[in-house]
Amino acid sequence: VQLQASGGGLVRPGRSLRLSCAASGFIFDNYAIGWFRQAPGKEREGISCISSSGGNTYYSDSVKGRFTISRDNAKKTVYLQMNSLKPEDTARYYCANSLYFRDGITIATMSHLDYSSWGSGTQVTVSS
Repeated sequence: VQLQASGGGLVRPGRSLRLSCAASGFIFDNYAIGWFRQAPGKEREGISCISSSGGNTYYSDSVKGRFTISRDNAKKTVYLQMNSLKPEDTARYYCANSLYFRDGITIATMSHLDYSSWGSGTQVTVSS
């Protein structure tokens, strides 16, 4: 199983980035994909996830209205479009797969315990 996150970088506040998570080694169409982030000295935070069909999505309050998750099952890739970036978005961003988050369910928060395989992450730094 491989989950390769890419697209991070250094951007100024207010600008945008699009992260990609390219998957291989498992049946991509069967799995939800989630994005987590972790800043130095802080706990890992689940920020967004998308069901296997793409029909259900979740956003944490910290990114709702600014980030958009999507997936292309033909390309086995999940995207995280991040707009209006803030310095507090600075973190290493990870994608992971899960069989838990499905169409029709509502979650209050994302738990890393629901995710089985993780990528190595990509660094996002928002600074002027």
